[in-house]
Amino acid sequence: MSILLEVNDLSISFAGIKAVQHLSFKMEDGEILGLIGPNGSGKSTTVNLISGAYKPDSGVMVFNGHTLHSKETMAQRSHLGIGRTFQTPKPFGNMTVYDNIFTVFLQRYGFKEADVRTREILEMSQLQNLSGMMSSKLSIEKRKWLDLARVLATEPRLIMMDEVMAGLNPNEMEGSLEFIREINKKGIAILFIEHVMKAVVSVCHRAIVLNGGRFLAEGEPEEVLNNPVVIQAYIGGGKKDAAQH
Repeated sequence: MSILLEVNDLSISFAGIKAVQHLSFKMEDGEILGLIGPNGSGKSTTVNLISGAYKPDSGVMVFNGHTLHSKETMAQRSHLGIGRTFQTPKPFGNMTVYDNIFTVFLQRYGFKEADVRTREILEMSQLQNLSGMMSSKLSIEKRKWLDLARVLATEPRLIMMDEVMAGLNPNEMEGSLEFIREINKKGIAILFIEHVMKAVVSVCHRAIVLNGGRFLAEGEPEEVLNNPVVIQAYIGGGKKDAAQH
């Protein structure tokens, strides 16, 4: 596997608070990499730095051989192949499910091709039966799926998923995990930011732990969750709690 994303010595502070400090890690092409840690550990800040929402104080990021520059906008990063979702789904509520996806494809393709590709994404995301529904009427689970479908329409090499399991019941969670596996089968790498450890263990090939904005540990998910340093910093209650979290 080749390296898709490389983060080297990344740092950013807000009003003197060091949100991310000297963070370095690599991500392979096609990998599902978990990014975990307690609240305030720097996970979402890291996603915002990679996506271009925030500009780092220092450090270098290289994506698919391209050095990411601070002047690049989120839209430019998207064109490079970097996609992301948000903790709160953000589809266009005044549009149908179909139109939410179609308008993204229409920026790249003609009407007929955009329609074909939209229907393919609707089928993949199991939203075809809801294509005519206004997105504001969708359940939280289906809004999250639509968010992912819209990101897929940008044809990314990498999707950063920020807490896509939040607010889902066990059945919805299993359906969402299966959707994520299907996305990964397309060769799309996934940076999986999540608090639900069962989900991390279920889909991630590897996990990185942040604490206080710094790199703490990495390895296979179960190995990381049983690491005493991680238990102390992140779980705080021993292996039993780590398994149930």
